Amino acid sequence: MLTNQYSTSTDSGLISAWGGELVNLMVPINEKEKIESSTTKSLECSDRNACDVELLIVGGFSPYRGFMIQSDYNSVVKKHRTSSGKLFGLPLIIDTDREDLNEGDRLLLTYKGQNLAVLDIEERWEPDKVTEAKFCYGTTSLEHPAVKMIALERKKYYLGGKVQGLELPKREFTCKTPREVRAELPKGHDVIAFQCRNPIHRAHYELFTRALAAENVQENAVALVHPTCGPTQQDDIPGSVRVQTYERLAAEVNNKNIRWSYLPYSMHMAGPREALQHMIIRRNYGCTHFIIGRDMAGCKSSLTGEDFYEPYEAQDFAKECSAELSMQTVPSLNLVYTEEKGYVTAEKAKELGLKIKKLSGTQFREMLRSGEDIPEWFAFKSVVEVLRSNY
Repeated sequence: MLTNQYSTSTDSGLISAWGGELVNLMVPINEKEKIESSTTKSLECSDRNACDVELLIVGGFSPYRGFMIQSDYNSVVKKHRTSSGKLFGLPLIIDTDREDLNEGDRLLLTYKGQNLAVLDIEERWEPDKVTEAKFCYGTTSLEHPAVKMIALERKKYYLGGKVQGLELPKREFTCKTPREVRAELPKGHDVIAFQCRNPIHRAHYELFTRALAAENVQENAVALVHPTCGPTQQDDIPGSVRVQTYERLAAEVNNKNIRWSYLPYSMHMAGPREALQHMIIRRNYGCTHFIIGRDMAGCKSSLTGEDFYEPYEAQDFAKECSAELSMQTVPSLNLVYTEEKGYVTAEKAKELGLKIKKLSGTQFREMLRSGEDIPEWFAFKSVVEVLRSNY
């Protein structure tokens, strides 16, 4: 069992969900028809909305049971805490332009021909999106992808209220629920979450396998490779393609200390705030540790190319929150590939005077397009095959 100051284990031998209880908002099968027929209006979800609805239903956003009312929204925006004082990274909202949706309405949430959930509207309000941008993303510039998203994609009003689940979105790939993931985790062991939104290359693999031997990680720990597969930045590889690369890699990597699953989460590129959001979600999936890299969930100005966040801003903020979350952070090693010793830390390479080999993301994409051979020290052959077959 966990014995350090961060421990918050339960009788099941796994860390408890954030708030103490793993939420399950799915209504019993014999009640679905009655609840669905009690709705008075409907609202079609966006791709981002559908991800949030799914995570609410399965408990990924525990302890929350619905979309935030205005008091919680305002508190999370300004203080990264709910009105009751509970840590939370980003506000949970669903948006609309509809003037006919009001407090007291029972709303059927639909998505691509499915009836996902029922929302009992408690509040409808017009948010201050400038304040939301400034506090959540640290900028009001439309050069930030999430600021552009809330300004141009999100609608005029936000709706808050409790949610009851009817069905999870049908996807090309399966996203295991927190309960399903927890059922596969070893009891009484550290579980280290690795988050990414890109195909996994050699350096990533070295990173999360070496994290199993970090100083603050117990023996026999497991790594949960848990990529986000919802909407991300416009130029990112689509989730369905990324999942193909993960599936191929998981099939060929035989390591009993690694688990694989997918997260139906839409990225905000919110830097420090998103680091906190990811830690809360991964605690709900049973993780005790979280690997946090340099400039995690960071992004660059679409105009100048400058970073919106400092290199270690997300790491520092996550560390500040870790004790309260009863989780530990595992700093991402700065690994480089050397001709002499393969992957080592940049510090070690400098100390020994080793020759470092580099390949930028831009160069990698150009080599993919031109059909050039990709060095296997950089990318797994199976991952390259999937990417080439899709592009």
